[in-house]
Amino acid sequence: MKTYSFENARSAEAFRISPNDSNYFAILFDPKKNTTDAIFVIEIFNVGGATPPNSHSQAHEFFYVLHGEGLASSDGEEMKIGKGDAFLLEPGSVHIVKNTGTSKLYTLTVMTPNQAFSELIRSGERVALDEEDIRILQGL
Repeated sequence: MKTYSFENARSAEAFRISPNDSNYFAILFDPKKNTTDAIFVIEIFNVGGATPPNSHSQAHEFFYVLHGEGLASSDGEEMKIGKGDAFLLEPGSVHIVKNTGTSKLYTLTVMTPNQAFSELIRSGERVALDEEDIRILQGL
């Protein structure tokens, strides 16, 4: 029995939830592919892009900034974020993440439990990661 899962940025499925969204997700691990009750994605924000205000009643959401800079807010409290920063949102917090930099913002985003986030992402339109995305995700 296999006791691990593996994913590579080049083969990760990527989705944009809504056609007008300015962020998209490369799915690494989720309940559809694995035996986890969490979702692990690389969230990619276009320049000026942001999440809509959102909240998760039962899930913690974790962000680790891989590249770029931005602004995160939770229940009206704002903090600047940049490469190497991590933050954890408590269930029920109303939050926004926004790219304030001059290049794309990349975060490792984990939500546990999944609380139907994977299904929401997968219900969106499939998108292709571009060469910049692949380069950043491979650390080049």
